Amino acid sequence: EVQLVESGGGLVQPGGSLRLSCAASGFTFGYYNMDWVRQPPGKGLEWVSTITSDSVSTWYADSVKGRFTISRDNAKNTLYLQLDSLSPEDTAMYYCKKGAIRGQGTQVTVSS
Repeated sequence: EVQLVESGGGLVQPGGSLRLSCAASGFTFGYYNMDWVRQPPGKGLEWVSTITSDSVSTWYADSVKGRFTISRDNAKNTLYLQLDSLSPEDTAMYYCKKGAIRGQGTQVTVSS
């Protein structure tokens, strides 16, 4: 059974940073591209970033480009998202995703 467990969210002031983690199990993590998506309050899911299985290529939504960094450690079956220069517009539930499957999410709230 595929399991994705996100962690690392919290309340942070504008301009602050967080590092999200996603622990994966139930599949061969190193074989798959992985995504981060987010859902702001009252809005739909929006794609944030994708990383290839071998970490060679990454892609970012324009809204986070230059501020967020996706990475992975295949030896640890873990996906990461470094969030820097956070703004209130980044407030959302963040999910890691493999294909159509996503975890339970971790809440990021940016507020002074």
